[in-house]
Amino acid sequence: MKVCLFGGSFDPVHSGHLAIAAAAQQECGLDEVVFLPAACSPFKVDSRTYFSDAQRVNMLNLATKALPWARVSTLDLELPPPSWSWRVAELWLEQEPGVELFWLMGTDQWEQLHRWARYEYLCEMLHFIVYHRDTPPAPREGVRSTFICSGLHEASSSGIRAALSEGRSIPSGWLHPDVLAYVKNEM
Repeated sequence: MKVCLFGGSFDPVHSGHLAIAAAAQQECGLDEVVFLPAACSPFKVDSRTYFSDAQRVNMLNLATKALPWARVSTLDLELPPPSWSWRVAELWLEQEPGVELFWLMGTDQWEQLHRWARYEYLCEMLHFIVYHRDTPPAPREGVRSTFICSGLHEASSSGIRAALSEGRSIPSGWLHPDVLAYVKNEM
């Protein structure tokens, strides 16, 4: 079974996240893409999310409920911070032995991968799927990777948060309709 972990703040999950996950699922023949909201990135220890953990999980569940290949996991939220990817991957493989484990990330994360804690160990456990918008990034020697072009989607979590903070409407198509309704209800 091919399982892909897609970690991120998902603050909030938007249509771009869903498009990237769908592209990875289709292009790599994944059985499952697991949306994994992060508790606290080691690179952003002092930052807080706009939405609570429970709200982010609720929005992910709404956004993925009609996607048979998608699942939401709170594993990282249940672990003590910070969010170590190697720890999540290790626990996943302990809980689901025998799966072929992938990690979905963007080019910006791929370029910083060598800075991640226990980088070599992480590379032993995972096959990385790296999405890019135009030119694929350079491969890393000895690191299993697949590069996919997700196309350009304008949605951004920071843009959505700014619109909410400033009382502006969220651009059309940036949020799944159920997530948009949820956000309007929560505000």
